[in-house]
Amino acid sequence: MPQKDEVELDITNVAHGGVFVARHEGRVVFVPDTMPGERVRVRIADTSHERFWRGEVVEVVEAAPERQPHVWGAAAIERRPTERAGGAEFGHIRLDHQRELKRRVIEDALQRTAKLPADAIAAAGVDGSPVRVEPVEGETGDGTGWRTRVRLQVDGAGRLGPYVQRSHTVIPVTDLPLATDAVQEATPFGQQFPGAESVDVVATGLGASHVLVNDRPVRSGRRNVRPRRRPVPIRERVGDREFRLDARGFWQVHRAAAQTLTQAVQSAVDEALFDPRAANLDLYGGVGLLAAALGDRFGSTLRITSVESDEAATDDAAENLADWVGASAITDRVERYVTRLAGEASAAERARLRAATVVLDPPRSGAGREVVDAIASLSPAQVVYVACDPVALARDLAFFAGHGYDLRGMRAFDLFPNTHHVEAVATLTR
Repeated sequence: MPQKDEVELDITNVAHGGVFVARHEGRVVFVPDTMPGERVRVRIADTSHERFWRGEVVEVVEAAPERQPHVWGAAAIERRPTERAGGAEFGHIRLDHQRELKRRVIEDALQRTAKLPADAIAAAGVDGSPVRVEPVEGETGDGTGWRTRVRLQVDGAGRLGPYVQRSHTVIPVTDLPLATDAVQEATPFGQQFPGAESVDVVATGLGASHVLVNDRPVRSGRRNVRPRRRPVPIRERVGDREFRLDARGFWQVHRAAAQTLTQAVQSAVDEALFDPRAANLDLYGGVGLLAAALGDRFGSTLRITSVESDEAATDDAAENLADWVGASAITDRVERYVTRLAGEASAAERARLRAATVVLDPPRSGAGREVVDAIASLSPAQVVYVACDPVALARDLAFFAGHGYDLRGMRAFDLFPNTHHVEAVATLTR
C-alpha cells in the first residue's frame, strides 16, 4: 500500500501506548485520536514495520458515545495530524471511559505479559475484586489542571511548545489545560529562547514557581556534553512533612500524586510481614518519598536504606529522612547495588534481608530481570512495586513469579488524566 493511502477502519480495541487497534486486510493498524467502537478515515502513515502499520485519523465517520470535544484545542481532531500537540492523547474521551480503557490495558498486560490465569486477574484488585483505575481525590470533572511540572521544547527558531505527537516537531501553543493555574501563569507563551533545548516550568505545592531554561548540549570531541545546570532547591509538602529537592529533579507530576502514593504504599504493606528493624530497602528512592511513607506508618525505629543513582537526589533524601536514625541514603545504580548485596551479604545480613520489605519505584522501563533476580535471591518477606507502565510491571511480575513471588494485590490510580498513562501499586509475597 502506498504510504499516504486513506482507508476507513473500525476501531476494535485499545493498545498500550495511547493508540487503538484496527485491522486492514488482516494486518494490525495502530491509530491514535480514536477509541473502540468508532469508524474512522485513516491515512496510513507508516508501513515500515512488517507486523503492523501506523495510521493517522483524518475524519471520524461514526463517533463512539464516549467521544467529547478535546480538552485541549491544540491536540483536537479538527487539526491536521502533523499539527496536533502531543501529551493529551486521551483528551477526546470522556474521563470515566478513559479509566475503563486504562483498566483494560492493565488486564491485558496481566494476561499477555504476566501470564496470569483469568481467575487470578479477576481477583487481583482490592479484597479479591478486579483491578479498577481509581480517581485521585479532588480531581477536576474533566481531568484538567493537575500538572505541576511541564517541559516544553524549543525549536531551531527559538519557539517554545510541545512536540507534535510521535515526532520531534515543536508546535507553539497558547495554553496548557492539563497544567495547574500556577504553571499556566508562569509559562512564557510566545517568547523565544534561541539556543535553548527546552524550558521547564515548575510550580510547587507551597506556591513557588520557576521557569528553568535548559541549554542545548555542546560538542566536545566526539561527544555531546550537556552544560552544567545550577541546582534550584525547592520544597514540597506531603501531609505534614516537607521534602527538599531540586526543581529539575524527579517529583510526582500530579498535584495530589505524592499524597496518593504515600497512602497507597502504606496500605500495600502487610503489617504482619513488616519488621521495622529488618534491612528494609527503598529502591529507585529519589528524594525519599516512599521511605518516609514507611517511616510515618511504622515509627521512629524504622531501618531502611534508600538507593538512588542521582547524587543530588540522594543528598536531598538524606535530609528528608533525618527523622529516622536507622534510615540512610546511598548513591548507586540499583542493579549494581542489589547484585552486590546478593553476592556479598553475610549470613547475619541475609537474615535481616529475609525479614525485609522491599519497595521499588523504577523508571518507566521497569526494574528488569537483573534487578528482579537479585531482589528475589535475597528472599525478602514482601515486595511493594510502584509502576507507571503496566506492561513493564507485568513483565517484572512474570520474573518475580519465576522465583515464587505471587501478586497478592494491586491498586491502580489515574495520576495522568487525559493521557494514556496510569500508575499501579502491587504487593508480592511468597
